[in-house]
Amino acid sequence: MANSLPMTLRIYRKLSFAMVPLAPALIKRRLKLGKEDPARVGERRGVSKDVRPRGPLVWIHGASVGEVLAAAALIEKLRELNLHILLTSGTVTSAAIVARRFPPDIIHQYVPYDSPRFVARFLDHWRPSLALFIESDLWPNLILSSAARRLPMVLINGRMSHRSFPRWRRVSSTISALLGKFDICLAQSAVDAERFAALGSPNVVTTGNLKLDVPAPPADPLKLERLTSVTRGRPIVVAASTHPGEEEILLDVHRTLCGFFPSLLTVIVPRHPDRGAAIARMIAASGLKPALR
Repeated sequence: MANSLPMTLRIYRKLSFAMVPLAPALIKRRLKLGKEDPARVGERRGVSKDVRPRGPLVWIHGASVGEVLAAAALIEKLRELNLHILLTSGTVTSAAIVARRFPPDIIHQYVPYDSPRFVARFLDHWRPSLALFIESDLWPNLILSSAARRLPMVLINGRMSHRSFPRWRRVSSTISALLGKFDICLAQSAVDAERFAALGSPNVVTTGNLKLDVPAPPADPLKLERLTSVTRGRPIVVAASTHPGEEEILLDVHRTLCGFFPSLLTVIVPRHPDRGAAIARMIAASGLKPALR
């Protein structure tokens, strides 16, 4: 396999193997930043305390909260077929979402760091029957090692953004080598399908966006009614999954729109929820009145 790979992936594999001794330092730093669960850091090295269930095991991988939630309806359909589900993701927040919202029989693991050694441990332990990668979280060693074991792989809810597409085209041999390992790519839209095909996906089908099939999240009926009653009749703008620097732009937009809609309510949902308090302080300092939930 190695000899048939483009130079970029051969270099990547060698570097990612050589970086193994640095893993403890990386984990220590991420623990300090609150980006790892101290009780489960072994999973990042492919080590698990959980036991693989008997029978077929479908492995679903998504980067974070959005991708994990997008798979909710699909996971329920797979469970109806009596298939065991292994769900991997890379963030503490996504792990918390799985624990709160998914059935207890769904096995969640942190995706291992993308080193051949850690990936091999993960695959040796879980021996998945089918791998479903959500959207565009494409880790080279994870893909190449799975393909070497003849593991059927499907890219689901495939998305290739306007920004990512030209970047990947500059390293077309690299992305083509990775996408070529998937048996099929199920794209969100015709545009995404065209981009995946142009980048080397041999088999692309447009199936729509899984996120549109996600049921409404659970809510306390009384709290929901109370919240609805205090916002009823007000024009509402929701800015979801915001990043640093975008909230300041939203404040300017809010001020402008308030000239036309005095009762406007702007709801900001940061990509990383732990930024909420800092955003509220920034809004208060600007002279506006925030409410933090």
